[in-house]
Amino acid sequence: MEAHMPGQANKPMSKPAHALDRDTVRNELNADAKQGLSAGDAQSRLQEYGRNELEDGPGVQPFKILLRQIANAMMLVLIMAMVVSLAIKSWIEGGVVAGVIILNIVVGFLQEYNAEKTMDSLRSLSSPTANVVRDGQTINIPTAELVPGDLVELKLGDTVPADIRLLESLNFEADEALLTGESLPVAKDEEAIFDEDTGPGDRLNVAYSSSTVTKGRARGIVFATGMHTEIGSIAAALRKRDSKVRPVKRRTDGTTHALRYAESWTLTFADAVGRFLGVNVGTPLQKKLSRLAMLLFGIAVVCAIIVLAANDFSNNPEVIIYAVATGLSMIPASLIVVLTITMAVGTKRMVQRHVIVRKMDALEALGGVTDICSDKTGTLTQGKMVAKKCWIPSRGIYSVDVTNEPFNPEQGSLLFSESSAVEVRSDEKDEKSGEQYDAESLLADNQQLRDFMLVASLANLAHVYKNKEGDWQARGDPTEIALQVFASRFGYNRSKFLEGDDQKYKQVSEYPFDSDVKKMSVIFEDTEDKSQMIYTKGAVERVIDTCDTAVWEGTEEVEMTEQMKSTILENMEALASLGLRVLALASRPYNPASARRASRDGPPPREEIERELIFRGLIGLYDPPRIESADAVKRCHRAGIKVHMLTGDHAGTARAIAAQVGILPDMNRVSAKVADAMVMTAREFDHYSDKELDELPVLPLVIARCAPATKVRMIEALRRRKAFMAMTGDGVNDSPSLKIADVGIAMGLAGSDVAKDASDIVLTDDNFASILNAIEEGRRMFDNIQKFILHLLAENIAQACTLLIGLAFKDGTGLSVFPLAPVEILWVIMITSGMPDMGLGMEIAAPDILERPPVSLKKGVFTLEVMFDMLVYGLWMSALCLSSFVLVVFGFGNGDLGQNCNDSYSEACDTVFRARATTFTCLTWFALFLAWEMVDMRRSFFRMTPGSKRYLTQWMFDVWRNKFLFWAIIAGFVTIFPTLYIPVINHDVFKHTGISWEWAIVFIEAMLFFVGAEAWKWGKRVFFRRRAARDRITPKDLEARAFGEFQSDGEIGKDERVQVK
Repeated sequence: MEAHMPGQANKPMSKPAHALDRDTVRNELNADAKQGLSAGDAQSRLQEYGRNELEDGPGVQPFKILLRQIANAMMLVLIMAMVVSLAIKSWIEGGVVAGVIILNIVVGFLQEYNAEKTMDSLRSLSSPTANVVRDGQTINIPTAELVPGDLVELKLGDTVPADIRLLESLNFEADEALLTGESLPVAKDEEAIFDEDTGPGDRLNVAYSSSTVTKGRARGIVFATGMHTEIGSIAAALRKRDSKVRPVKRRTDGTTHALRYAESWTLTFADAVGRFLGVNVGTPLQKKLSRLAMLLFGIAVVCAIIVLAANDFSNNPEVIIYAVATGLSMIPASLIVVLTITMAVGTKRMVQRHVIVRKMDALEALGGVTDICSDKTGTLTQGKMVAKKCWIPSRGIYSVDVTNEPFNPEQGSLLFSESSAVEVRSDEKDEKSGEQYDAESLLADNQQLRDFMLVASLANLAHVYKNKEGDWQARGDPTEIALQVFASRFGYNRSKFLEGDDQKYKQVSEYPFDSDVKKMSVIFEDTEDKSQMIYTKGAVERVIDTCDTAVWEGTEEVEMTEQMKSTILENMEALASLGLRVLALASRPYNPASARRASRDGPPPREEIERELIFRGLIGLYDPPRIESADAVKRCHRAGIKVHMLTGDHAGTARAIAAQVGILPDMNRVSAKVADAMVMTAREFDHYSDKELDELPVLPLVIARCAPATKVRMIEALRRRKAFMAMTGDGVNDSPSLKIADVGIAMGLAGSDVAKDASDIVLTDDNFASILNAIEEGRRMFDNIQKFILHLLAENIAQACTLLIGLAFKDGTGLSVFPLAPVEILWVIMITSGMPDMGLGMEIAAPDILERPPVSLKKGVFTLEVMFDMLVYGLWMSALCLSSFVLVVFGFGNGDLGQNCNDSYSEACDTVFRARATTFTCLTWFALFLAWEMVDMRRSFFRMTPGSKRYLTQWMFDVWRNKFLFWAIIAGFVTIFPTLYIPVINHDVFKHTGISWEWAIVFIEAMLFFVGAEAWKWGKRVFFRRRAARDRITPKDLEARAFGEFQSDGEIGKDERVQVK
């Protein structure tokens, strides 16, 4: 890298790329400007040049992970406990605490290291992608896999993936502010050649890595990747992390008061403490749990003081150690680590379900989504369009019969009818309306059809061609592919006019589709007579507004009248009602005398081009709904989530598709007033003020002709109604709505890099059903976080109550006889918390997870149910533990608590040691069994799978399903026995002894634990079932509620109902 010269390739060429012509660059890089590299050549170059990545640090750093395990607030408490133990010469207890520390560090390190590796691999999935030509096919690959010599295609909204020498471009401009500081986009010129010492900002034949395409399109060859790019030379500056030192506030003249320095360092120190404690880093939930941990630390200190006070602040080492252990019982040492691992596992699962999480905050937000605002094309539909019908006013309807190969223009029959689209719609045999013709006979003496086909073919960037094997293939936008295939049926393939020695036309200007103007136009020049023609396609309403004439009857152009426009719109409605996406096509000769001559260097203003057009006709494209869309929408409704369709299509098309996938309810049960609010155009929606929108009975389920600004207003209107929404988007102009939505969802296949960068999650398959997958995973993660938090805190309550109430047992010297020894407490913390809680974090989704209303993010994980569960389970476990101690000592024993039984074993202390062992076993088992009970917070442990016929054995299959949790519990279960029966360890370390008949108490107590837990769950099920029936939040009610606001109240007369045709 030290010898690399700016502007040069990875392997230096004869001159920098900007100083060479296109052919020389192509030859020196051994590139192919038509077919691109072969897959094998690309792979070998990847091995030679390395991945196209900036060196953004060493990646996963084991040392830093290890340091995080040691230097955190929770570990600090354990280290303090160890120091206290060793200071008072309690070597055994100090050694056990040291063992707990080492085990926590090792387990935490291994788990977090694996989680970091998982997250690191997922980050590459969310990186930008590039459209590259290889083996003659345009494919989408991660930018990291680009190599020098690759042929790359760039379009509006793309992030340039590497340094590229442009070969061809059209109206191409790029924003290079990141590199050059230039605030305005730079227009490029691929034909220019510059001096070697030309600065980066003036190299107009090069597109730089990380710049953004703001206009037009281009193709070029990659000459530099990774750190050899221009942006790579300043990568160190880009990698520089923000300073963690708070800046000193200064006056306008640069001076400052001495106290400002003290303020700066005080705030910097407070930030450092906050980072150490975890209260100002991480996701909102991580911060909240860090604050909870600090609260529990305060409670732990209070508990330790209570222990000391109950023993008159004795300086007895056993009392001090017991106070320390009691405090530790309140510290959830594994809480943050388990949360981090749970979220990492969740993101990995989402990738398997076609969802990439870009921002961790989205994981917590997904479970609370109440409304989804989705695009139609490619998300709810397949995105595989087929041109089904076209209407030419002076001729009639041309139709394509059923075809199974959307790219094959040779399959499917051509039908023709002199009827209008309105008349065809009423024909029950719609698909067979008209007679069959061949393309040649239809084109004969039919100038209107030829003019129409020229627009379909040339106002189009798609390529439809046969590959070497003779199969039809296509690349480009699905809409344009459908138009190109339709034109190819009539022999009007774009390549016929633009390629070969007898090239008829040359493209001189292009005005790309814009979501605001909703049109796309091109200007072509005849290579023989140099005359120029404008071809335009776009939304029907927008195109006809720019048309002055049409060939209406006969062959002569006539002036466009309002009556004609009404007829066009009626025919559009007719085609749209069939579920077709309708576009209008128009053209006209371009007279340079009226403005400047069109050229690639100086295209005329758009407003001068898209006017005075000749209307050529309408074309209807069919994009069938995805098979899974209807079921996904239905499941959304059952989950209490409303689905809104925001699409650029016409209202009729949007209404037809929305009805097919179930977004719209039964129209026969909807009042006319509500129907008007249910389906709107963007113009109608934007006409309302914010106040008027808030006064609408409901917000629309479908907005047609939707513009980016409309999406933003929809989000704001939903937010004012306290909704929590997810918004999809794919274009550059969608980035504002993706940014302000609660969950921004970008399309991975069709989405621009700008949209992906603004989003929270990315769908790798652009499928609406994947949004539901993401919500399901969000709810699953929310559930699992609740489960392990509840398990941890219920266990903490059980331990604290047992230890504090146990202070009442006093021996003859007046000192408390502890029901659990300090080492037993530490053992329970170590064995029953970390690994079982990680297992709970990996639990699969509950069967009814999508049959509940969205979770309340305002309440978070600490709902009233969790609070009550925590108290009930904790107190029940504590009561059983204390009763086991009482039974052994006072029920079956002589009630003698002996003397000095906290320190050593003696015959007098045998009963206390047996009682302590029984209590220890009970508490350990209860804590482990509680983890299994937490698998489902409401369903019975013995019936966690609804509908199962294994009435007595289903629980065995359920516990085996989560093998990590199973073996974590079994390991904790088995380790009880060595601690009870191995000499020295039992008496000197754990301060208990082996038990015999006491096992009967343990087993009875274990059964009572399950009886109590199951009784509480049964009571909860009854309560929530009755409340659900009362509040109508059952799955069927939730589904009905999705349309409940739209349904007629029964008082609306039949004449007011909307009748479906």
